[in-house]
Amino acid sequence: MNAEGIAVFSERKNQILVAGEGAGSISCDQPSLAGAVSQRACVFCGARVVLYPIADAIHIVHGPIGCAAYTWDIRGALSSGPELHRLSFSTDMQEKEVIFGGEKKLEAALRELIAKYQPKGAFVYSTCVAGVIGDDIEGVCKKVEKDVSIPVIAVKSEGFKGNKRAGYSAACQALDRLVGTGDTTGISPLSINILGDFNLAGEIWLIREYYEKMGLQVVANITGDGRIDDIRKSHGAALNVVQCSGATMELARYMKEKHGVPHLRVSYFGIEDMAESLYAVARHFQDIDHQVMERAKKLVAEELKELVPEMRALKKRLQGKTAAVYVGGAFKAFSLIKAFRHLGMRVTLVGSQTGTEADYREIQETCDPGTVIVDDTNPLELGAFLKNNDVDILVGGVKERPIAYKLGLGFCDHNHERKLALEGFLGMRNFAREVAATVESPIWRLVPRRIGRTTAGTPLSTDFVQPPVLAPATKEA
Repeated sequence: MNAEGIAVFSERKNQILVAGEGAGSISCDQPSLAGAVSQRACVFCGARVVLYPIADAIHIVHGPIGCAAYTWDIRGALSSGPELHRLSFSTDMQEKEVIFGGEKKLEAALRELIAKYQPKGAFVYSTCVAGVIGDDIEGVCKKVEKDVSIPVIAVKSEGFKGNKRAGYSAACQALDRLVGTGDTTGISPLSINILGDFNLAGEIWLIREYYEKMGLQVVANITGDGRIDDIRKSHGAALNVVQCSGATMELARYMKEKHGVPHLRVSYFGIEDMAESLYAVARHFQDIDHQVMERAKKLVAEELKELVPEMRALKKRLQGKTAAVYVGGAFKAFSLIKAFRHLGMRVTLVGSQTGTEADYREIQETCDPGTVIVDDTNPLELGAFLKNNDVDILVGGVKERPIAYKLGLGFCDHNHERKLALEGFLGMRNFAREVAATVESPIWRLVPRRIGRTTAGTPLSTDFVQPPVLAPATKEA
């Protein structure tokens, strides 16, 4: 695939490169270009998506109702117990609060909600309006916290302060207020925290099972299916295992500096990365438990025994197909490129909303020469890239779905609202099946732009079959 002939804002040209064409670096981690209709969200949204899955806390948005509505139930994050996170509370700031301040309204809302729901903690999110008028949210939280027996934490997430990545930082700072305040009695030397997994479609339960089969104790999920008390004692764990590095790596660094907890960066997507994640954790503990690596190898072997034959069958059907990847966090892109290779497919476009320079360097090393790499693209650019190469499937999020369907392309949802588990070995099986079902769907026979294409190596064909011409209906006498 190439980037020639694609209309791009001149200010954005340094945010696009083609792998294999020189050793250039990509510009990233900067404010979105005004007027480009960026796919990125704001600081407030970034903070909400990280903290939202903590299920036994109340989450109250101090701002207009639209902010709460925008982020209500924003993740497909499941809970094994309480579900306070699925209730979206807001102070619903009106003109009166904008003029005279909203601190009294916030305090009253906090006291009412804490008395009614008896949560283990409370997060109060600042929005643009609250920041502009200068409400002292921190002061209100401290005042209420003195009178209740739970932590009440102000999240400094005014939307205008930056992009979604800055919201991740605000969330980590809020979590840092909790870490180190709990009792660590009884925590095993073979213990971990799972950071950066948000339990979409129950995925963290699968990952926890893997680690527990290896003989490890999981102290805290941060934040999928999270609990306030677990996070408070998480500094007692021996290792932080960080998946979504963009969202929670800052917290891992805080815990390293303040509590001496080391961290590993992992990915649970795809065969190689899932297996290597387990092996990396096993290597960390093998001086304490010499059998932990053997348990990890046995677990991987058992999972692959069932998975590999099905992957081989699907590869025969999908060989030669092409895919595009545009995701929020760049860490997923590495694994997706490898996953498509297992299916005999080539990724021709890779992009992310929040990737760093180091992330994009790793993407360049992972993808094939000629692959277009793009940071923070907009719908017009993305649509042009997809149309230029006529890929078979786009992997993205809810905002990219309409783009794919309007172009007559297959789409796989890899965003945080999804209900299908895509992590772990089971997730790889689910992903492969969904890709095959989507690419081979007979609906593509009816897309005019794709008339004449065939599905190489499969019994299905996208060759267009001209429907029979029916005689016009005649009006009965």
